[in-house]
Amino acid sequence: MHMLYDSESFVVVHMLTDAVKPLDATSADSPAPAPQLARHGFEIVDKRSGKEVYLDGSWAEMFQQVILAWQRDAPTQEEVEDTLDRYTGLAQNPVVVH
Repeated sequence: MHMLYDSESFVVVHMLTDAVKPLDATSADSPAPAPQLARHGFEIVDKRSGKEVYLDGSWAEMFQQVILAWQRDAPTQEEVEDTLDRYTGLAQNPVVVH
């Protein structure tokens, strides 16, 4: 888990999965374990509404492109917040503290 952004309105966290090494087959007649794809995602928390959205798969890949553009272009905080605000419509899950 890597925090990418934290402001009064939003938090963005990059969730990284631990790569799991498949176990070696112990006998010749047992099938080899299926390879596991490393998946990652982004959690965007809207502090104003108390809701969050988790982006994975193609959504995460598209958001990764946004982050790369931010690194390249160095947007203002207002531009970042405007971009994150576009994702708030997807946020349906209330933030629950365990």
